[in-house]
Parts: sequence; structure tokens; C-alpha cells
Amino acid sequence: MTINCNGKLLSLDQPKVMGILNVTPDSFFDGGKYKDEKSILNQVEKMLNEGASFIDIGAYSSRPGALEVDEATELKRIVPIVSLILKNFSDAILSIDTFRSNVAKECIENGAAIINDISAGLQDSNMLPTVAKLHVPYIMMHMRGTPQNMQQKTDYEDVVKEVLSFFSERLVTAKALGIKDIIIDPGFGFAKNLHQNYELLNHMEVMKIIEHPLLAGISRKSMIYKTLDITADLALNGTTALHMVCLQKGTKILRVHDVKEAMECVKLYEQLNA
Repeated sequence: MTINCNGKLLSLDQPKVMGILNVTPDSFFDGGKYKDEKSILNQVEKMLNEGASFIDIGAYSSRPGALEVDEATELKRIVPIVSLILKNFSDAILSIDTFRSNVAKECIENGAAIINDISAGLQDSNMLPTVAKLHVPYIMMHMRGTPQNMQQKTDYEDVVKEVLSFFSERLVTAKALGIKDIIIDPGFGFAKNLHQNYELLNHMEVMKIIEHPLLAGISRKSMIYKTLDITADLALNGTTALHMVCLQKGTKILRVHDVKEAMECVKLYEQLNA
């Protein structure tokens, strides 16, 4: 449960929080909010001060039906942001939310520490070899298809078993290449309908059989706001409720928009299990 982030050994024995920074115009919750240096640095400072162990930067919106973004645009958006953040917060541990190996390589070479890939290497055949060469922690997520068509690919016989099977296969491939620090993300909302998201959450503890740290990304997602018949803007309370469930099911990293509330959830969980 220890990962090596740019030479810093970080234990995941106790749950950690990963703050989301979307530098996209169309992300489902915060698209367009962080588009200049001041707003970006203010948000990063806020998340770090509130207790985030990682900042996850995304320059390609992966919400259902999102528009395709070419590699040049993604690079233009994200690489300067990595340099900007590390110039101002040199100790920040940056995770890069991308499925493209060239984006991963450029960002790591500019000081980022972790690659967070929604496709587990399936969208870019060079991703896993690139991560292996870079010797960085790798978050692999379960998804079918692409963000553009994933919601047409929800025909599971048993979503929990099929997600487990997916990770078993991808882990063999990743480990054969020499990738060591691997984190598993079940992919809530990615190629899963409302019922399947809750089925997966309800049985998330079985993922521990894989023996890799678990990450949960449920913050303000439609599985919450559609169930409550509200909007993403009003889904913080529901997010916090399900974050506690995630922690009780063995999650080690919460990927969130709201760091303060997630940290409070972690603190209460730790007190409950003290």
C-alpha cells in the first residue's frame, strides 16, 4: 500500500484524497471554471490547504457524450498547467488524467508524478509501455468503448464479475511490462447504468481480492444527482454519503471536487475504526 511519487514514498494504509482540477471547457460539473492562471492556482492552493494528497489534472472531458479533443489541444491545455502548478507548489503530487501516452510522457517529464488512465491502456497501445519506462504509479480504470459511446455498452451479465475479470487481464499485461505501483478504479459512471453503478458500489469490497489500492471517483456524478432528482451543483451531500460507503468498502483514494468535505469524511471514518 505504498506508492513512489517522484521519489516520495506515500503510504495508502490510511485513505487519501485526490482533488480534481479540470482545465476543460465542458466537464460535467466544473467545466470552464479554471481557465486562467489565477483561478487555477487559487483552486490548487485551496485543495492542498484542505488536505489533498494529490491533484488530478484533466484536459480531456470524459463525461458521457463529450466531444473528441485532439492530442495537440490536450497537450496545449495541460503541459503549461503542470509547469505552472509545480512552479508555485513544488511539493504538489500531480496526477495526469489522460489515455494518451504522449500526453503522459510530456507531463511526467515536466514534473507530474502519476498517470490516471480511464482506458487502462486500451485507447493507446503505447500507454502501458510508456508508463513502464517512466516508472510512475498508474491508475487503471474500467471502461468499455470511449466517452463518446460508452453508455451504449452496458450489457453486462454480472457487472461485478466482469469488472474483476477486466482488471485481472489488464494487470497481467501491465505487470509483464514492469509496472509496479498500480491503483484500481472501478469506473463509476463509465459504461454503466444507474443500477450497475450501485451494484458495483454495493460489492466494491470484493475488489480487494485484486490486492491493489482502490480509487473511487463518484464525486457529484449522475448516479447521485439522478437518484436524488437534483443537479450536480446540489450533489455534495449525496457525494459525502457515498464516500463513507466507499471507505467502508476498502477504498484508499477518494477522487473529489470538494476536498474539505472528503477529508472530514476520512477523519470520521478513521475515528470510527480507531
